[in-house]
Amino acid sequence: MGDFIKTQNSFADGEVAPEFFARDNLNGLSRLENMDVLAGGGLRRRRGLASVANLSSSARLIPFSVSESENYLLVLTDGHILVYSDDVRIADLFAPWDFDELDKLQYAQRFGTMIFVHPDYQPYVLKKTGSTFDIVVFDFERNDSDMTVNMPFMKFDDADGIKITVSSNASGNNYATFTTNKNFWTSENKDGRFLLLGKQWIITEYVSPTVVYAYTNGTYSIPSDPVSDWYEAAFSARRGWPCSITFHQDRLVFGGSRSWPSGVWMSRVGRHNNFNVGTGLDDEAIFLTLLSQQRQQICTVVSSDNLQILTNAGEWAISSKPLTPSAVDIKQHTSVGSVASRYLPPQKIEGATVFISAGKTDIRELSLDQLGEYYNANDLCAAAKHLMRDPIDLSYNDNTRQLFVVMADGDMAVLNQNSALGISAWAQYKTQGQFKSVATLDGQTYTVVARGTNYFLEKFSDSALNDAGQYGFSFTAAAMPLRASGHNANMLKIRKISARVLDTKTLFINDARASLPNEIYADDAPGYTGDVSVNLLGMQRNCINAPWKISSSEQLPSTILSVSIYGYYIV
Repeated sequence: MGDFIKTQNSFADGEVAPEFFARDNLNGLSRLENMDVLAGGGLRRRRGLASVANLSSSARLIPFSVSESENYLLVLTDGHILVYSDDVRIADLFAPWDFDELDKLQYAQRFGTMIFVHPDYQPYVLKKTGSTFDIVVFDFERNDSDMTVNMPFMKFDDADGIKITVSSNASGNNYATFTTNKNFWTSENKDGRFLLLGKQWIITEYVSPTVVYAYTNGTYSIPSDPVSDWYEAAFSARRGWPCSITFHQDRLVFGGSRSWPSGVWMSRVGRHNNFNVGTGLDDEAIFLTLLSQQRQQICTVVSSDNLQILTNAGEWAISSKPLTPSAVDIKQHTSVGSVASRYLPPQKIEGATVFISAGKTDIRELSLDQLGEYYNANDLCAAAKHLMRDPIDLSYNDNTRQLFVVMADGDMAVLNQNSALGISAWAQYKTQGQFKSVATLDGQTYTVVARGTNYFLEKFSDSALNDAGQYGFSFTAAAMPLRASGHNANMLKIRKISARVLDTKTLFINDARASLPNEIYADDAPGYTGDVSVNLLGMQRNCINAPWKISSSEQLPSTILSVSIYGYYIV
């Protein structure tokens, strides 16, 4: 048996899972709820939520930053894009997507233009011109001479062995009847484009699984034999549309489609609507397919130092600088994999790309090694996997150095990270309701919250001491089980627990109310700063449990700098 005084003055590792409780090298906690870890290692009650707007339904949030002084928040609901500026709604635009389709919607922004892609919809473009917002269908660049479209064409697997017999059509000289040697056509081929006989054709009418009618701009000669050298537009109602998108080296990049999940299409340099590969000149479009022993389904593409391609089976990168058709240095670096069932936007944190793994149990940090040659995918939540419960959205606030991850159950896991100071601390956020989506815009973090049957747009605010002006919340911090001299304590008697605090009124230590000076409880009195304690003479603890727990429902920005326990133990 030995007397001891044990002080914890750093909580830099945040909440950790029980399997790490026997580690001596962690400044962690067994529970951290509604608190943040500060740069100095202490704890502070999280910021409250300020009301922004009532919403008619749940929504997905997307930031739209045109310039440093011009920032808009896009609130996507069922069939609408609501545009907010300085927390005021300024536009309500038509959107083609139902709410249950928004989880697969991806986007890329360049200046005042944002392009949206979805595997089941033609891409759409949101444009801001002056004070006006418009959303229009993305059009591939057309050639004035013959009105052909500079979109990618390819041969799909189910077209192997299909031959097309071209014959005249009563509709006119520009029309033809396409007849295949076996069933191939579907009604979804209507309005799709094909390339054969050196011309682009548009399917105008579906007749049967072997017959369609087609139109071309100009006359043509009927070939004497069936045509086997033909190609189909890469994107169409039948084949699906791009699944992911980014801009890289002044090229627009599409990653994957419903029918070609491992394809990467890159536009011409500076001509983002032109995907004609031409003759392979340096500025012309590029197409490639990821090849490996595993099936590669592209989940998203990210422009960083290199073009990063995140698939369901691993992480690829194209490092060519400049990126040209004749110089595509591509390889797979890691084999973690990303979530394919929904879009979870990767975040840039301290130069690394942070993404959620395919199993939804890891949050990985994709970063180059010291030589800048190979990527590593380090696990950011290795000691806190219990907090990863089916993530559905995430956002990083560079100003506060916080990564917000919304879970399907409505809670939020928050990472406070500052590599220079050794802070990598996870905590849980809870509110009287459920978090549904999160986004960061101009240093402010917004969230959609469901409270009962109603939905609200809210934001974290330093001046908000509760949630939405009416919902209070409690905070809790609990220690890891006691270890002394590298050993687990088998029996513990605690005489006293003290905490050094800032700006606090009511505080419970091990569920006992700590004594504070009476005068601080006045309504107009500031919070107490100093040491508070609870005497617990003779209290015996089961040593697998937390030796101390501090909690409060006080609506003040309470801070805990350190916690000390006094007592004796047996190992």
